[in-house]
Amino acid sequence: MILLVAATLVALQAPAQGIDPRLERLDSITRPIVAALVDSARVAALPTEPLVQRALEGATKRAPADRIVAAVRRLALDLGHARDALGPTASPTELGAAAAALRAGAHPATLTELRRIRRESLTVPLAVLTDLVGSGVPVDSAAAAVLSLAAKTRDADLVEFRRAVERDIALGAPPASATAAAAAVTAEATAVQVNAGARQQRPGRP
Repeated sequence: MILLVAATLVALQAPAQGIDPRLERLDSITRPIVAALVDSARVAALPTEPLVQRALEGATKRAPADRIVAAVRRLALDLGHARDALGPTASPTELGAAAAALRAGAHPATLTELRRIRRESLTVPLAVLTDLVGSGVPVDSAAAAVLSLAAKTRDADLVEFRRAVERDIALGAPPASATAAAAAVTAEATAVQVNAGARQQRPGRP
């Protein structure tokens, strides 16, 4: 984060290089500040497309300059925290999903543990975590469920798990209870799939 702040100061003191033409939609006050934030993110090796999209979203909604700048700066910081938690090899999509999870209230330690236990992309598990919190599931319950499933559960099954939780909540189940119940069902189904796959790989066995 020190690098991001330092890069921002440098970018503000010098003309931006190769300003994204889409930022021309911003007013003359907002444009150079957002361009500087985008440049600083690029210097810090953070994805810049989410920052551009956040600025354009603000412009579309006719948000005032200070709100657009604050939103872009906040997202840049979130992306930096996400990379701190996931490590330097995290992809842009993983960083975007991680930033959203952090914004939803997930602890950085949860993201770090998720990286440790899952070999595949973290984009879907992080999105599921964020969606669960958005559906009213307490952050701790959502994080515990995703962590319990992430190591062995496929992306498609994680998405179905989220749908099951949302469906049960819509039917009146308490969010935490719905999450625990759906996680147990998903874990059992995953175990069956893993065991079936292991049997098929054993030669000479029925």
